[in-house]
Amino acid sequence: MSATRWPDLASLELLLLVAEQGSLGKAAKLQAITQASASRRLDTLERELGVPLLQRSTSGSRLTPQGQVVVDWARAALAASNDLLLGVRALRQQRNASLQVAASMTVAEYLMPAWLSSLRRTMPEVEVGLRVVNSRRVGDLVRAGDIDVGFIESPCVPQGLATKRVAQDRLAVVVAPQHPWARRREPLDVADLAATPLVVREPGSGTRLALERALAERGAIAAPVLELSSNAAVKVAVEAGVAPAVLSALAVAAELREGRLFEVPIGDLDLRRPLRAVWRRKPRLPDPAAGLVRLAMTSRP
Repeated sequence: MSATRWPDLASLELLLLVAEQGSLGKAAKLQAITQASASRRLDTLERELGVPLLQRSTSGSRLTPQGQVVVDWARAALAASNDLLLGVRALRQQRNASLQVAASMTVAEYLMPAWLSSLRRTMPEVEVGLRVVNSRRVGDLVRAGDIDVGFIESPCVPQGLATKRVAQDRLAVVVAPQHPWARRREPLDVADLAATPLVVREPGSGTRLALERALAERGAIAAPVLELSSNAAVKVAVEAGVAPAVLSALAVAAELREGRLFEVPIGDLDLRRPLRAVWRRKPRLPDPAAGLVRLAMTSRP
């Protein structure tokens, strides 16, 4: 199978139903297709994946050992796709939603879909509208009464708002594989980082504010070599060798696993930061918003 070709999600769901129902016929009925169509669909999935998924006999079909493993992976893939669809739905649901939320870029990209999925299970009647902006803008929207609750990653709580810490994040110094820092054996000195022009997020970004605050007590910060308005754009610039960057560990996890970026250990510098929910002190936080805050506090990044 090509590395860029993804299995059909409906076929993965069918395989999962076979595992849960113990029968191809019952699984086909739940998907409202014939058993023959279900069998053909799983034949195609087997060819695409290149492993046997079912053992077929006159008494029925059961999963192969490989099929059992694929089912576990399929369950995770389907949950992730559900999170994605709920997140996109929230982005569309701007005006008519019963719960209006704003989130900073990192929170929206890497945490909010799972939080919304959990909220959907506990409060299925709640329609969520989501706005994705930087942390400074989240505070502005909360103060203006345009949203019910916001989620920020900046080190400072917007003045006059109620707040609750919901999670913790960590910033990571990242470079391209060819950068000299990628070959360091010793942690990077804080002074060297402070004196290096970096690729940074735009003013008002929580990531940038957290970095500037962490370095402020250690010396002057070099002027940025490039300012960009999204984590994705910063990562592309770093991969291209423009300059190092400091981004959320959540944002660079995939690139670090794949070797497209390298994390540079840093000396005596605490780059942890809290992720917070913020809302107006009056009126009180609506029940759906309070529920979302509770779910965020109990979820693991």
